[in-house]
Amino acid sequence: MPLALVLIVTGAAGVLASWVITLDKFKLLADPDFQPGCSLNPVVSCGNIMKSEQAAVFGFPNPMLGLVAYGMVLCVGMSLLAGARFPRWYWLTCNAGCLFGVGFVSWLQFQSLYRINALCLWCCLAWVATIVMFWCLTSFNARNGFLPVPAGARAFFADFTWVPPALHIGAVGMLILTRWWDFWTS
Repeated sequence: MPLALVLIVTGAAGVLASWVITLDKFKLLADPDFQPGCSLNPVVSCGNIMKSEQAAVFGFPNPMLGLVAYGMVLCVGMSLLAGARFPRWYWLTCNAGCLFGVGFVSWLQFQSLYRINALCLWCCLAWVATIVMFWCLTSFNARNGFLPVPAGARAFFADFTWVPPALHIGAVGMLILTRWWDFWTS
């Protein structure tokens, strides 16, 4: 049940973020002067993110991929809540998908912070959702023996499931804080 709720909440957060970004991207395509509501200042500037090359790395807007991927996560969570049970291969495939997702958002974080030099609040929500879902699913797979990990790692994930996502999100938060320290403190 806890994993089901995590997948439902993170999947829904990801769908929401992807949906808002997709709608704003369509508005931006129709009107190049459109400014998304989340473009608040020179740092929190969703429009700059949407106009970048990185915003369509696979040839179509990234949030369209998010609509599909987060929708799938939401469906898995709802299936678990309804009592579904899945085999090991299914969980490992889900974990591989989440690994791709967390790798992709890590690349997007780097691009946002050090190449585009702007943040998008909706993107940050998608980052957090992806990080939480990846670590919680990895923890679930390790605890249940689906991932071959040492007994110590299995015990760690059983007792401290919250630590890896908290550390990961904290590290990203520190990167954001230090990247624009002068802006935040002025």
